[in-house]
Amino acid sequence: MMRREVADARRVVVKVGSSSLTTAEGGIDPGRVRRLVEVLAATRARGAEVVLVSSGAIAAGLAPLGLRKRPRALPAQQAAASVGQGLLVHRYTEELARHGVVAGQVLLTVDDVTRRSHYRNAYQTFARLLELGVLPIVNENDTVATTEIRFGDNDRLAALVAHLVHAELLVLLSDVDGLYDGPPKAPGAALVPDVRDWAELSSVRVGKAGAAGVGIGGMRTKLDAARIATGAGIPVVLASAGRAAEALAGEPVGTLFHVTGRRRPTRLLWLAHATEPVGTLLLDAGAVVAVTQRRASLLAAGITGVVGAFHAGDPVDIAGPDGVPVARGLVNFDAEELPNLLGRSSKELKRELGAAYEREVVHRDDLVLL
Repeated sequence: MMRREVADARRVVVKVGSSSLTTAEGGIDPGRVRRLVEVLAATRARGAEVVLVSSGAIAAGLAPLGLRKRPRALPAQQAAASVGQGLLVHRYTEELARHGVVAGQVLLTVDDVTRRSHYRNAYQTFARLLELGVLPIVNENDTVATTEIRFGDNDRLAALVAHLVHAELLVLLSDVDGLYDGPPKAPGAALVPDVRDWAELSSVRVGKAGAAGVGIGGMRTKLDAARIATGAGIPVVLASAGRAAEALAGEPVGTLFHVTGRRRPTRLLWLAHATEPVGTLLLDAGAVVAVTQRRASLLAAGITGVVGAFHAGDPVDIAGPDGVPVARGLVNFDAEELPNLLGRSSKELKRELGAAYEREVVHRDDLVLL
């Protein structure tokens, strides 16, 4: 039975993992890239816009550097990404040109879409590229990234990009056929064709997946990505790269995760799912109620303690008296400034320290409930 919500999608984000692009030795497989591009070009030919989130930069850089497997050390990973990113995009550019399609590279970090001054620019860049008929090829900026470089093998990035560009569909291409109710190679394991309620997966055992030594993702990161996207109103198909054409055409292959929620403000979705907190603000019970139930901004008067070293603009967890985080937000003060402000009203702070100290510690527009 045809999946109409898939076949009718007019803007699609496709994510492909390293294991679906590389040879057994770890280098980029030209044949695999060519077949993927043929599918993407066919999808565009029927009227859909396509954004590709592609892993493989580090894998592409292994052979030129004489490395046999993905290095563990971060500087070595960054070096491989630096070499491999250009090779990977060059390969895509050549293959897309055969179909008369222009490729555009977009390298993202978390800051690009969590800080208020950046995320609108990221959306406008994507919108203009698509308007010009370009196929954006997205990756994390692995060469300079630190924590981002282990960001779920781009699965979560793909879900967030799908929301950022207002996509109508996310397709996750992997080296597995879809979600199984147990380890795929185990006797009796069955493919789960549809997921409508996440409670249905309570008995599903999830293991690691991916080609040894190349990819870092697994089924868990794909489920995390599917949960983010479907919760934000975007259906998700998980299928093998070998069946990409059928998956994008709406044929019943792989697993279809149905929508469970509505669109959310883009930047807050990234704040909740893409950032690592660098500190914690501890609140009294009244402030917890104000933040979680009244959706108020966080003021200094309700803060009882500060944990960690952070600067204005950094993401911090906001926790109750028991230390359990209830929200995450972008803080407006450095950690060293806050102890002198705690428990004091905004009027008092303005009177004693000046108008700059009257502002919220975390504005409600920069705050998301967890």
